[in-house]
Amino acid sequence: MLEFDISADIQALRSTFDDIQAVVDVEALRAEIARLSEEAGAPDLWDDVEKAQKVTSALSHRQAELKRVTEVERRLDVLVELAVEMDDEESADEARKELAQLEDVIGQLEVQTLLDGEYDERSAVVTIRSGAGGDDATDFADMLLRMYLRWAERHKYPVKIMDTSYAEGAGIKSATFQVDAPYAYGTLSVEAGTHRLARISPFGSADKRQTSFAAVEVIPVMEEAVEVDVPENDIRVDVFRSSGPGGQSVNTTDSAVRITHIPTGIVVSMQNEKSQIQNRAAAMRVLQTRLMLLQREEEAAKKKELAGTITASWGDQMRSYFLYGQQLVKDLRTGHEVGNPSTVFDGDLDGFIAAGIRWRKRKDDDD
Repeated sequence: MLEFDISADIQALRSTFDDIQAVVDVEALRAEIARLSEEAGAPDLWDDVEKAQKVTSALSHRQAELKRVTEVERRLDVLVELAVEMDDEESADEARKELAQLEDVIGQLEVQTLLDGEYDERSAVVTIRSGAGGDDATDFADMLLRMYLRWAERHKYPVKIMDTSYAEGAGIKSATFQVDAPYAYGTLSVEAGTHRLARISPFGSADKRQTSFAAVEVIPVMEEAVEVDVPENDIRVDVFRSSGPGGQSVNTTDSAVRITHIPTGIVVSMQNEKSQIQNRAAAMRVLQTRLMLLQREEEAAKKKELAGTITASWGDQMRSYFLYGQQLVKDLRTGHEVGNPSTVFDGDLDGFIAAGIRWRKRKDDDD
């Protein structure tokens, strides 16, 4: 009978989903939504705009998470009915298509259950910087920026561009943007590292292969300033006018702010806010977060050194993009690869991200 073709697959999928529900704790999620709904309904909520935005954002995120889980449960029940009732090849095809779609959705939910780090649930601030490679590198940085923005667009995640430094030639020197979504930091943190592009350069005349690099940094959004002391004499603050492509000024006041942390050389620029005060405050929050993460990385590295196990957790090249000959994008940590780079640059990153999260979890368990 046709219904036995996929019954075992459905049973395995149901088992995986039951495990996911246990981790998500649906009842606790409902209780959290009820609490946030009560806060959001308070008549004086918007007396404190910042608090109100946090409450409404948290409520929206929790409601979306619950909807994802309940929708999968509903679709699983429907799939069981389809499998039982199918009596011809057409209905069997319909059931198999739904099975494949649910396997993908549940796979994504399963990956999310692996995001249990201290800051994994937070939104993310992503910075892309061009490296070696001249115009090819700045163009590559721009390609990566578009790739991540398209990825966020596919998932309907709100994005705010915080700063962009345009190159004199092609592309960008750097860009910083914020992704506001549940688990954005935990999800995107596996994208941090050095990305390498190999292609026939469109900027040269010799038709030679050019290799260029760009760095991706991902940090969590901290709701409040983290407790990192930054003495005034350790920073240099420069103000300037926001600029667009080709160095064009896009406003008439010196509202953009660049903060340089002199001891570490960390530079943070902000230009998306309207006032200099707001840009400085936003830049300081990002700087403090970076310093906090740097401190933790140094402490972790010291512990490994004392234990006699010095290993690089992120190699100089975590992913390579080949746009000549074989046409391939390959992650050097996980081995995950895609033979159609254009789909990757168009934001199809979920496979790489899921493989990266699973790779990191295995690595953490081994450590």
